[in-house]
Amino acid sequence: MILNTGGRTDTVQYYTKWLLKRFKEGYVLSRNPLFPNKVTHYELTPDKVDCVVFCSKNYEPILNELRGVTSKFNTYFHYTITAYGKDMEPGVPTIKKSMETLKKLSAIVGKQRVAWRYDPVLLTGKYTIQTHLDTFEKMAKELAPFVDRCIFSFVEMYKKLETNMPELIPLTDTDRAVLAKGLGETAAKYGLYIQTCGTNGEYSQYGIHSSGCMTLDILGGANGIVFRDLKHKGMRQGCHCIDSRDIGAYDTCLNGCKYCYANKNPQKAFENYKYHDPDSPLLLGHLKETDTVQEGMQKTYLKGGITCGQQELDL
Repeated sequence: MILNTGGRTDTVQYYTKWLLKRFKEGYVLSRNPLFPNKVTHYELTPDKVDCVVFCSKNYEPILNELRGVTSKFNTYFHYTITAYGKDMEPGVPTIKKSMETLKKLSAIVGKQRVAWRYDPVLLTGKYTIQTHLDTFEKMAKELAPFVDRCIFSFVEMYKKLETNMPELIPLTDTDRAVLAKGLGETAAKYGLYIQTCGTNGEYSQYGIHSSGCMTLDILGGANGIVFRDLKHKGMRQGCHCIDSRDIGAYDTCLNGCKYCYANKNPQKAFENYKYHDPDSPLLLGHLKETDTVQEGMQKTYLKGGITCGQQELDL
């Protein structure tokens, strides 16, 4: 099983104590977002988890405790640092601070386990194509020696963006091509491997690879392990990632990013935060009498591995 700690919320930045305690106690409970009374129990032990994938916009809160996780588990870290400021990402540190933290993370876990995410790429009157290209170059020059790769994607026009971001300028095919060309040229200049994820379109002519951001090849290569050759179904159109299990919850990220797909609106996350108990096995609240708890599907993807016990499939 591939464990995803940051697909639904930034557990690293805002739920650090809870996340570390889950690894210490060796299990976690995850509430099904579609059927709230269904709860899945996952064992968080090296024999049940092939790799732990982190995704955050600020690793500073967990750096001092991270070796306790990396010494036991195979790991991979996505670090999102974009061109945007507090007007777009109110809870995210400055670019300068974020890059300093990424370097610290890389020193702890090794550059082969760190991916820099420059996404989503979107346009407004302030964040123009030239702004992206200029900012990306400054960041690439500094970060290239500390990361395994750079991953970018173009913003998806979710309905909620029409409300949360009325200033958003729709990307044209020409815009995408100009951006891809510029990002690709900069990446090549600094010897930075660059790829897309979750984005339809062919940009290989600009030196940009098309792949998932969470594939068995990436995770295996970063950790020196070999996975079986399995089909990557992806999470949505344009996604080529391996299936994973997310232990977070929607509407809980306090970063407040205007383009966020995981929060209905920023205020909802702050309202939900009051239900968080760092000592609970659930990210929000506690088990209820009406809840049904089932054992999670924890099948190994490792080559020559065995299938761990499972009683009921996740919904």
